[in-house]
Amino acid sequence: MAGEEVILLSVYPSMFSMRVRIALAEKGVKYELKEEDLTNKSLLLLEMNPVHKKVPVLIHSDPYERAQARFWADFIDKKVFDPARGIWATKGEEQEAAKKEFVEILKILEGELGEKPFFGGETFGLVDVALIPLYSWFYAFETCGNFKIESQCPKLVAWAKFCMQRESVSQSLSDPHTVYDTVLFLKKMFGIE
Repeated sequence: MAGEEVILLSVYPSMFSMRVRIALAEKGVKYELKEEDLTNKSLLLLEMNPVHKKVPVLIHSDPYERAQARFWADFIDKKVFDPARGIWATKGEEQEAAKKEFVEILKILEGELGEKPFFGGETFGLVDVALIPLYSWFYAFETCGNFKIESQCPKLVAWAKFCMQRESVSQSLSDPHTVYDTVLFLKKMFGIE
C-alpha cells in the first residue's frame, strides 16, 4: 500500500465501522478517519460507497480454523443484530422476545468461546473483531431493555473486558454513553417512545 492514502468513511456508533478501525489498527495501517452525517451524506460517500465485500480480513494459516472463523463471523452478522436492534426499537412482548433471543445467541457465542482468551484460542482474530464492537452497545441494550448482560453471560463480558485491553479495540470502540445517546435520538426520530 506504499504511497496510497487510506480514508475510512465512518459513522461514530457503527459496529461495522468499529470492526474496520480495529482491523486497520491490528494490521498497523495508518488511515484518515472521516465521520459522516447520514442525514447529509458527503459527495465522497456517495461516490465511493463500494459495499461489495466484507471487511476486515484477518487470515488464519489453518484452513479449518479459517472456515470456523468465517462461520462464526457470519453467524454474528446474521443472528445478532436483529434481536439487538429489537431491544431498543420495540416495547412490551416484542422487546422481551428480542431480549430472550439476544441472550440465547450470546450464550451460544459464550459456549464457543469456552475457556479460551479469544475465539481463535490464544490469538485475537476475525471472530473477535466481528463481535467486540457490540460491547460498546451493551449499555444501551441494558438500559433500554432493563437487564444485565453480565449476569447472564459473564464469560462473554469478561472476554470483552479482556479485549478492551488491546489498544486496537480500546481506541476503536465508541463510548457506550454516546452510543446510548444515539439510540435515544433514533428512538425519538422513529417515534419509539
